[in-house]
Amino acid sequence: MTDPIRVTVWGENVHEGRDETVRKLYPDTMHETIASALRAKLGQDVVVRTAWLQQDEHGLTEEVLAETDVLTWWGHAAHDQVDDAIVERVHKHVLSGMGLIALHSAHFSKIFIKLMGTTCSLDWRAENDRELIWTVAAGHPIARGIPHPLVIEREEMYGELFDIPQPDELVFISSFSGGEVFRSGAAYRRGQGRVFYFRPGDQEFPTYHNSDVQQVIANAVGWAAPVVPRQLPEVHHRGETGWFEKG
Repeated sequence: MTDPIRVTVWGENVHEGRDETVRKLYPDTMHETIASALRAKLGQDVVVRTAWLQQDEHGLTEEVLAETDVLTWWGHAAHDQVDDAIVERVHKHVLSGMGLIALHSAHFSKIFIKLMGTTCSLDWRAENDRELIWTVAAGHPIARGIPHPLVIEREEMYGELFDIPQPDELVFISSFSGGEVFRSGAAYRRGQGRVFYFRPGDQEFPTYHNSDVQQVIANAVGWAAPVVPRQLPEVHHRGETGWFEKG
């Protein structure tokens, strides 16, 4: 029996406190909605905790991150309030092998921009667009059990150009009722860690109550979990030649 995947679901927790529309959609907060979905989808295969911006060290202490196999991240209104020292800490853990799943507006989070090395800018429109999420990597574990296309009747539009590096694996693309397309499921490897960006999830829509969206995130948790002991890549001095033959 393998150990359960230890997941920390991080939420900005700003809209839930100030916007009545968001409180009605997510009375238990967005991060707890995502956490509950992962518990329901993955059962005994996961242990899920939550953390949020307003906690000490944003809930992402060294101890918490050391006990986290996969971190999910949702942010939107307060990217600039995330302490740079915490970003550095998360970055180190990703390079050491912790998985990171960046959700929706987390494309503009400090940690995602740092990992991508680009602006991560894009086009957008908040006009109740229908989104069709098309699988373009048949057989990929993140797409397992996901309809083709996954239909979200009302969502915010994100459109190209999305200023990200070429994904190691492009799992999903989205099309919208305005004709736009978007790389909505992009997978990367950074150091020893795996990173997945998944587009849907604007706070003004009930997207995280969608069972198929929940399943994508659950699949991504399984994909992003480390498979070898976590260790920051290091430089090794091999010394004299012939070291391999000498054992």
